Amino acid sequence: MTGCFSPNRSNAEKETVMDVQKTITEVTERIVERSKPSRQNYLERIEAQASKGPHRSALSCGNLAHGFAACGHEDKAALAGDTAVNIGIVTAYNDMLSAHQPYKDFPDLIKQAARDAGGVAQVAGGVPAMCDGVTQGQPGMELSLFSRDVIAMATGVALTHNMFDAAVFLGICDKIVPGLVMGALTFGHLPAVFIPAGPMPSGLPNDEKARIRQLYQEGKVDRATLLDAESKSYHSPGTCTFYGTANSNQMLMEIMGLHLPGASFVNPGTPLRDALTKEATKRALAITAQGNEFTPAGKVIDEKAIVNGVVGLHATGGSTNHTLHLVAMARAAGIHLTWQDIADLSDTVPLLARVYPNGLADVNHFHAAGGLPYLIGQLLDAGLAHEDVTTVWGKGLSSYRQEPKLGEAGELVWEKAAEESGNGKVLTHHAKPFAPTGGLKMLEGNLGHAVAKVSAVAPERHVIEAEAVVFHDQHEIIDAFKAGELDRDFVAVLRFQGPKANGMPELHKMVQPLGVLQDRGHRVALITDGRMSGASGKIPSAIHVTPEALDGGLIAKVENGDRVRLDAVNGTLELLVGEAELARRKAANPDLSANEHGLGRELFATFRAHVSGAAEGACAVL
Repeated sequence: MTGCFSPNRSNAEKETVMDVQKTITEVTERIVERSKPSRQNYLERIEAQASKGPHRSALSCGNLAHGFAACGHEDKAALAGDTAVNIGIVTAYNDMLSAHQPYKDFPDLIKQAARDAGGVAQVAGGVPAMCDGVTQGQPGMELSLFSRDVIAMATGVALTHNMFDAAVFLGICDKIVPGLVMGALTFGHLPAVFIPAGPMPSGLPNDEKARIRQLYQEGKVDRATLLDAESKSYHSPGTCTFYGTANSNQMLMEIMGLHLPGASFVNPGTPLRDALTKEATKRALAITAQGNEFTPAGKVIDEKAIVNGVVGLHATGGSTNHTLHLVAMARAAGIHLTWQDIADLSDTVPLLARVYPNGLADVNHFHAAGGLPYLIGQLLDAGLAHEDVTTVWGKGLSSYRQEPKLGEAGELVWEKAAEESGNGKVLTHHAKPFAPTGGLKMLEGNLGHAVAKVSAVAPERHVIEAEAVVFHDQHEIIDAFKAGELDRDFVAVLRFQGPKANGMPELHKMVQPLGVLQDRGHRVALITDGRMSGASGKIPSAIHVTPEALDGGLIAKVENGDRVRLDAVNGTLELLVGEAELARRKAANPDLSANEHGLGRELFATFRAHVSGAAEGACAVL
């Protein structure tokens, strides 16, 4: 870890930096200590697997013949000799998701780059990639979180053929990258390089899109106007440009050392994007056990890398979904990350980026202002990130202060990131943060544990106390709003939305109605055992409440008219009802059978029955 002690700093500023570094160190050390048994067991497993050498040598002639039967003559000859490095490509390509459509041509690009470097690449397998933007408010959203675990399992199937010396992963969006990481870490003896496809160019500004959505909820514009605005916002191949879970994923892969430096937010279909994909392939070949820079994925993702990921999440105001995903990804590497670790880091890490919904800019503006190379440099200078980590680039985190460019002959070169932000309203110096903390709070009280994202919430709304109005479906909130039943101060308690109840879908359809009510001057908040995401916005919300209603959580005993207090300043979440009264009450027991069938939900009964709680990553397979 490095710290920047400028001679121009006051003693108070120097003491603050030292306190920050102390907190980062203490959190890291307690994660290391807590994880010792499971991490040691994990490392022993992957080291034993790696010690067996190139794995194709263990295959019989029949096995190997099946493994390269479809290859061209050149690749077949290379694989038959068992000396060429073989890369497995795991892809989440489909052409419905704008973020994943660019991956269509990546395998051919990767295969040629591998041949040019003396190796081979094969598509090892595909993983599902569903779009939360399509399924929001629909029954299919109940499969979204579980798709992460399916992706991890599908990654295992892809790599289980034992044909590969390294793997590259093509994935972008919400559950896809976490699932790929979990799968890659299960095969942690193999090097893993993640290759992004990049965001779509900027379209209709996100704040204008949000304005049209709210006008539609108020009945002031028609559906055609709404669809036109949405289409101008989500308009071409590439990742959506707001800073939700998909783009938070890309930040994590870079700051945790699984991307090439500066690779995350280069637009698809550009020469620079293709050059980065080719270079990522060459790097995957270079870091296998057959070379001198063996860098297995299980060594890249260690306790320091996980802390760097959490720090990056807070510094950029990233998605609350990663309070689930980072916990699950860490567990896949034998590391026990807790919500308390995430909370303590949030209280230490300042907000250095303003990207929608925490500002008006989109990720293209963020990238143009200096992007991750500048941000990582600021975190290192402030002593907020561990420099001494292993990365696929092989040179510690300081090498991620570089940004990729194309040279005069079209070659890929890296240049040191600019010393100053290109836009101080989007990306700022660590000494002049937009907010002193990352804006992610952990709440605790008799209602259990919950997550609150307050970076986009007005400070005067960080504490809300009001009467509860209880719902069991987000569409009930919309119907009550349309009926004029919610024109008052209240706390919406939306329950039986946890992983055991219905797979923990994201709940965004009622955000606009609640926003309208808040804009009318009402004090409104949301408490739910379901999910929101990086787009949770301006409504004070306690989400991921655990224990969930179906798992004995007190949220199941809340009744209409109860006083509820959400305090994001002091980190509390309380049902203000006496213990005697609560002991008398029975938990609500609604009919949830409708969540058990239709659109594939029948297939996930085992997941719902065995999934862990939100604080443990809401995971069904680890």
